[in-house]
Amino acid sequence: MEATAGQKRKERKKRYKVKLEKAIQEFKNVLVVTVDNVGSFQMQKIRIALRGQAEILMGKNTLMRMIMREQIAANPKLETLVPQIRGNMGLIFTNGDLAKIRTIVTANKVPAVAKSGTIAPTDVFVPAGPTGLDPGQTSFFQALNIGTKIVRGAIEIANDVHLIKKGDKVTSSAVALLGKLDIKPFFYGCVVKSVYENGAVYPVEILDITPEDLMSRFFGGVRRIAAIGLAIGYPTEASLGHNIANGFKKLLALSATSGYQFKESEAFFSKAAAAPVAVEEKKEEKPAAGGKGKEKEKKKEEEAPAEEEDDGTGGGFGGMFD
Repeated sequence: MEATAGQKRKERKKRYKVKLEKAIQEFKNVLVVTVDNVGSFQMQKIRIALRGQAEILMGKNTLMRMIMREQIAANPKLETLVPQIRGNMGLIFTNGDLAKIRTIVTANKVPAVAKSGTIAPTDVFVPAGPTGLDPGQTSFFQALNIGTKIVRGAIEIANDVHLIKKGDKVTSSAVALLGKLDIKPFFYGCVVKSVYENGAVYPVEILDITPEDLMSRFFGGVRRIAAIGLAIGYPTEASLGHNIANGFKKLLALSATSGYQFKESEAFFSKAAAAPVAVEEKKEEKPAAGGKGKEKEKKKEEEAPAEEEDDGTGGGFGGMFD
């Protein structure tokens, strides 16, 4: 006897319940995704890409919520996941790297034409340049307030046009223009909306934070705490090193003004005392260099031809008039 349609439906629900319960028990992490405008062939490609790393489960929201509420008694953490089940969505269960799984899921996108009345997921720009359309269609561009010119018997768009803004409804005129230009402006695929990780639910943007970002923010907070502690004079673990360093500087200043030295300050004062000695030695070396210069001058004088000595006679003709 053949099973009725109602019995078949009950069997499908029973199989789905077993599958979802097994996924809840086996996996700790879930990516909540929306699947608007995603076809069955595209979903199959995503399943193949995630094979061995994650499992995708689609289904009616009411059935999914009912099964999860039954599991809350055994796993109270699921209570945070139930409110996420709304709209055209699915669940990706995994124990692997959430960021890696998200990358695999979002990489499977397909280009799609714009449809009138849909909400634009991204901004759409029509680039300036030749369109390949004949001049007879100039009125179409004029109706859309798009500047054009005729170049070599074809319409050319003068400037880039921001045709559709993200979040706006796509108009029929925009769809007609994109169709004429053979532009597929949108890419459709699974979009990760939120993440469930071992009981905690948070936005998917958290996955974009790198370990370097975390360390930078952590040390930024430590620096702020240290600055506050130093400003109000309240010692904390973050400001303790600065407090010790500042106190030691004050002790060195007191030691320098009073002439009293202690063990830790001896190294600083010995270096300070050695510095003037080195300066004096350099100064002493300079006259030596000057002395060498004088010796060179003496040598030049000796090498120069000697002048005729005056014997008091006034030269060769002086004696004639004595």
